[in-house]
Amino acid sequence: MHKTLSYYTLLFLIRLKGIKKAFSQSPINYLKLRSYDVFNPTKGYYKTAKIESFSILKSKITQLNTHLEADKLLLYFHGGAFVSGPAQYHWDAMATLSKNTKHTIWVCNYPKAPECKIDEISTNVDQIYQMALTKFKSENIILMGDSAGGTLVVALTQRLFNKQKTPSKIVLISPLLDASLKNTEIDVIDKNDPILAKIGLLSALKMCSDDANDVRISPINGQFKLFPKTYLFLAENDITFPDQLEFVSKLEHEKIDFMLNIGQGMPHIWPLIPVMKASKVALNQLITIINE
Repeated sequence: MHKTLSYYTLLFLIRLKGIKKAFSQSPINYLKLRSYDVFNPTKGYYKTAKIESFSILKSKITQLNTHLEADKLLLYFHGGAFVSGPAQYHWDAMATLSKNTKHTIWVCNYPKAPECKIDEISTNVDQIYQMALTKFKSENIILMGDSAGGTLVVALTQRLFNKQKTPSKIVLISPLLDASLKNTEIDVIDKNDPILAKIGLLSALKMCSDDANDVRISPINGQFKLFPKTYLFLAENDITFPDQLEFVSKLEHEKIDFMLNIGQGMPHIWPLIPVMKASKVALNQLITIINE
């Protein structure tokens, strides 16, 4: 993928915000990461959009729906290493999807570590999905998540096997799949990743769970044989990339239908990050996936 001026502008902005620096510390400075959280967006689309909010356990659900008769749901779980989020770029991406699809969108702000552990977070995620099933047919639900949100989506899908109420498809953007970060290739990529660093990410994950092998935080250890069609947007300059390739191998082994988009030279969650032309192209692909 050709690196344009906008790509280098993005890298400059990331460095300016000090995100890599925050992830290079242990314990991680999760309060620094939370300084970019946005819970009630008011810019652009959100000034006039039809928005409703409600709570499920400790989660706040923001419903976006510009199509009043929408009978399809995009259930979105944001990233943030389990300790922060959602950020403005999450809201911007959801605004674009809301304007260009005929889906109701639930932006799920679930409880975070260290105040809450993976037990409580997973209970919230399960309850959100069960509430969704009371309003939408499972075949009309798409699960989508980035980074730690992708972890929650994969783990939730694994827990749905016996209930046979799996969503129509899942969309994963740079999902975190193994909380142990034991893959030796991660150490090589760590030097080039402009956003994440292994030491800080491990610290954040430890705040969420003491057991790095727990499938709820390391779904790579779970089963994939009954997965719905899976769409993956991955990045080469991302320490979570090696485990994602292992995930792809497991999908292939189980003969799961999937689509793979690898951003060459791109950073973590690149389809959601503004500025870059490549991000806009990927976001248009997401619109197509949701609408197809």
